[in-house]
Amino acid sequence: MNKTVDISYQPVGRYEDKRNEKMHTDIFPNSSIASIAVAEEIAELIRAKALGGDMAILGLATGSSPIKVYSELIRMHEEEGLSFRNVVTFNLDEYYGLDPMHRQSYWYFMHEHLFDHVDILPENINVPSGKVAPEQLNQFCIDYELKIKSYGGLDFQLLGIGRTGHIGFNEPGSHRKSATRLITLDHLTRSDAASDFAGIDNVPRKAITMGVGTIMTAKRIIMLAWGEKKAEVVKEMIEGEVTGEVPATFLQDHFNTTVLIDEPASSELVRIKTPWLVGPVNWTESLIIKAVVWLAEKEDKPILKLTDRDYNDNGMSSLVALEGSAYDLNIRMFNYLSDTITGWPGGKPNADDSRRPERAEPAHKKIVIFSPHPDDDVISMGGTLQRLAKQGHEVHVVYQTSGNIAVADHDALRFAEFALQFKNIEVEGESSEKYENVIDLIKNKSDNEIDPKEVRVIKTLIRRGEAIAATRYCGIKDENVHYLDMPFYDTGKAKKNPLGDADIKLIVDILEDIQPNQIFAAGDLADPHGTHKVCLDGIFAAIAKLKKKTFMKECYVWLYRGAWHEWDVNDIEMAVPISPEELARKRKAIFFHQSQKDGVMFLGNDHREFWQRSEDRNRGTADLYDKLGLPEYEAIEAFKRYRF
Repeated sequence: MNKTVDISYQPVGRYEDKRNEKMHTDIFPNSSIASIAVAEEIAELIRAKALGGDMAILGLATGSSPIKVYSELIRMHEEEGLSFRNVVTFNLDEYYGLDPMHRQSYWYFMHEHLFDHVDILPENINVPSGKVAPEQLNQFCIDYELKIKSYGGLDFQLLGIGRTGHIGFNEPGSHRKSATRLITLDHLTRSDAASDFAGIDNVPRKAITMGVGTIMTAKRIIMLAWGEKKAEVVKEMIEGEVTGEVPATFLQDHFNTTVLIDEPASSELVRIKTPWLVGPVNWTESLIIKAVVWLAEKEDKPILKLTDRDYNDNGMSSLVALEGSAYDLNIRMFNYLSDTITGWPGGKPNADDSRRPERAEPAHKKIVIFSPHPDDDVISMGGTLQRLAKQGHEVHVVYQTSGNIAVADHDALRFAEFALQFKNIEVEGESSEKYENVIDLIKNKSDNEIDPKEVRVIKTLIRRGEAIAATRYCGIKDENVHYLDMPFYDTGKAKKNPLGDADIKLIVDILEDIQPNQIFAAGDLADPHGTHKVCLDGIFAAIAKLKKKTFMKECYVWLYRGAWHEWDVNDIEMAVPISPEELARKRKAIFFHQSQKDGVMFLGNDHREFWQRSEDRNRGTADLYDKLGLPEYEAIEAFKRYRF
């Protein structure tokens, strides 16, 4: 048996009481740090095996979770001489029916992200085939199992977790002792993959997967989970009962498994969400706010009606002792939340701003609203955007990406057929005659084909036209609408390039040009295809470069959430009430984005349209404020300040 390698990192450990957790779990500030730690353990195993003249048998996973691990292994190969010539790999799964060269096949994924960049021998690569004939499937699966056993089993297995709790493609209902087999994919699994396949209808319904029983024989298992959309299933896996309905819980019975998660993925764990329920805590101000809001929701009481007994019965007697009484604590928390509410998101002129979220001066601010896609601005903060414009601020909307991948082919075809002006478009000096073939290009494009440049231009123009119509309706001047078209995004496929210097420079340049007093940016990390995260990283990188500039020292940065989630009340630092009339206008602004209505390509597993999600979220925030005993509003848009 391999000795478990000590991982040289210092994981996050804000609350050390892990009594609710049934698996060894480490929380990291972000996935990059965790991924490097995993790559170091894998590299150490490979080197140790090589010294003994042995092969390192690795079980590998696909998906977004291990990409940074593979990137670090490639770096080690190129810069530190890490060799893969003594490595044999077995992949967990493959979509059934996909040719290996299909861009969404896992064979293609592994070569793109690892195998093509290291010196592993081709004969040592094992990925289940998605093109096995039905009558040969059973024997193929048996042979895959036998080949793993012929090497003495897996030395190391890398895993990610799906939101159904699947490991590999072992969906709910999988048996503890299951072996490699053909399986039908859960609808949620297919929904999560829809963005990669340009719609759920193109996602295969079946896959070949290594079984739970096979995975459990690995000598060492590392499970990765990143992002808040994994938080609920991470809690089930780590704190729940062992059940086939959440196959990842079987790992609780493995003798050498470690779960590595980032802070967003840890948010539902008891030691993070409600640490006062498991032991003594250090009562920081942010934790106090979180605890009081949680208690009010749990007891279904306004904050001012919470009693000493409510606190004592819920593990917070030390908090009451610290504050003096529930009465004093309640008033302090009520006043804090009251002060977050403002109808002046740009600051109220000639007013005492000592307890307001924003400054009174300058009375008329220069404001930059960054929008990852050409609709996130109105979806996420359309009411606030209108308010800022109406109150006389100089509002600039900056669209970071073209959003062209989210335009369906039939929309592009419709515009190409009826818009004669596309004949005059030139891209990088190419002649206009080429664009006369756009209609044929769209009609003859296969599902697996990247959009040709000409088609991407049409789709970009569609989204730009929608965006300018929406912002104009909200009162934004046309000349204050900017399109960055960040290069990382324009690949023509769901998989994007890493954030680069060119992307960051575009943001730096626009900020230096406008020199804003306020910045709004999308802080939504639950975006299903990751563009929001990359765009936010780009903004943070630009701010880091500019933070010593005079205008940045006086600039406030506010983060809004996207269509999927809202800030928790304890995170909200500015709550902007939206009237019924403003909410109706916000809805109409969203409607200008016609290509993103009625069966939009990337809805995820939530089938409500974006305007419905947005309104439900805004009304839900207002309702929660009301239940806490605060003023009642039709809707609220919420923001959290980023302090750099």
